[in-house]
Amino acid sequence: MSAASSLAARQSSAVPRGVATKAIFAARAENAELWDVDGKRYIDFAAGIAVLNTGHRHPAVIEAVKQQADSFTHTCFHVAPYESYIRLAERLNAITPGDHAKKTMFVTTGAEAVENAVKIARAYTGRTAIVAFNGAFHGRTMMGMALTGKIVPYKKGFGPFPAEIYHAPYPKPYHGITTADAIEGLRQLFLTDVDPGRVAAIIVEPVQGEGGFYIAPVDFLQALRKICDEHGILLILDEIQTGIGRTGKMFAVEHAGVVPDLITSAKSLAGGFPLAALTGRAEIMDGALPGGLGGTYGGSPIGIAAANAVLDVVEKEKLCERAEKLGKLMTDRLLEMQKRNSFSCIGEVRSLGSMVAVEMVKDRETREPDAALTAALIAKAQDKGLILLSCGVNANIIRILAPLTIPMEQATQGLDILESALAEAVEASR
Repeated sequence: MSAASSLAARQSSAVPRGVATKAIFAARAENAELWDVDGKRYIDFAAGIAVLNTGHRHPAVIEAVKQQADSFTHTCFHVAPYESYIRLAERLNAITPGDHAKKTMFVTTGAEAVENAVKIARAYTGRTAIVAFNGAFHGRTMMGMALTGKIVPYKKGFGPFPAEIYHAPYPKPYHGITTADAIEGLRQLFLTDVDPGRVAAIIVEPVQGEGGFYIAPVDFLQALRKICDEHGILLILDEIQTGIGRTGKMFAVEHAGVVPDLITSAKSLAGGFPLAALTGRAEIMDGALPGGLGGTYGGSPIGIAAANAVLDVVEKEKLCERAEKLGKLMTDRLLEMQKRNSFSCIGEVRSLGSMVAVEMVKDRETREPDAALTAALIAKAQDKGLILLSCGVNANIIRILAPLTIPMEQATQGLDILESALAEAVEASR
């Protein structure tokens, strides 16, 4: 029995099935490569679900963590605060969109950042309702699930969810939902389900993550900003998956020139260490009473040290610019594949920087999703040494989230594997 098979059996006995995993048991990793317990090498096009924009074990991040561990690993910021937390807050206040006064708090997970955004929005506005979007993903906590616009697997069997959460259409031009349609859906929501005067905030992903890597059109985000201003509603941007250089900007909303009131970040913020942040207008962030925010592990010294190093790496290695180059390399190759008759299953290729998606369909005319082919492609790619992920409410979209530090030759090698695996999956489906 292989080491992986043995671990799979132990996992089945010891870990609940709801904690779904791939059958890849990691032994070590470096930049964009990962080796399993049996010594098999993989090119990582998942990056821990967008956590490793700076790659596995970036030397600067590891060194910062080692230095912090030599000083202290935990005091609880509420008990004995530390300078590095304040410094990171100052840096995020400076680099997030908008030139107004801002403040930042730190927690451990993206879901916590979203929860605190809702808490602060309600405290500041005195309102209770929150509007999210169909296809959204905002976490697995009860509030996170309520905001999430995808039932399986995130919400099925877990209700009831917190009240006063409403969902509006998200624009998906490939599926005929335009910006005008989405905004009209929001206006209808205000006419039929919730008075905009009771809405504390609208929360939106500038590129939907789990929902399918659908990119919010610039005019949609601008229209949301205008609607929020008209009704005294706060605009929350969930940049947990899109932030820290992934889309070619530090934050994806910068592509639209829109300034949010609150913005969440996590995942790649700390280069593989648990840390999340909520940054917002100073007066809004001060809406909660002292003691109303925080947590025992919020702003862990280790995660804070890693994040300060990550921001240095993003700047020094020009990772925003590299995200654009890497994304172009990938989309050019995928668009070339799409042109072939043998790959008529590729319905659409879309990307913002290095946030790249391939939508798999049974028929390009009807655009019927092909989840089975998507699953087969992922399995065959894994056999060949490439880690891929799917997403979308129909599980028919391949999402590519390679580290921004991946060598271009490795990125090309990964694309070669993807192409070969797709060819085999298509042939097997005939």
